[in-house]
Amino acid sequence: MTTPAPAPVPAQSAPAEKWNVLSIVAFVLSLVGFNVIAIVLGFIGLNQVKKTGERGRGLALAAIIIGFVSLVFIIIWVIAGIALVAANPELTTY
Repeated sequence: MTTPAPAPVPAQSAPAEKWNVLSIVAFVLSLVGFNVIAIVLGFIGLNQVKKTGERGRGLALAAIIIGFVSLVFIIIWVIAGIALVAANPELTTY
């Protein structure tokens, strides 16, 4: 009499790594245009990722970079607009 082979043990799936929510929110806000909020949340999310080991470091860095770059573009755009108005006094109709 032969003993039946033991049933194979199902492989346990690895636990899903947690994503840092602030990093995701910061990235989305940087794409939408809320640059200052995205920069602040990006730095907070980056700090949390370093402490907890969660995923989302790249999203936090992207939010910070996109936020700063878009702020620089806005500042350049405003300065160019002011310079254009100052250079052409005929454009102002008071």
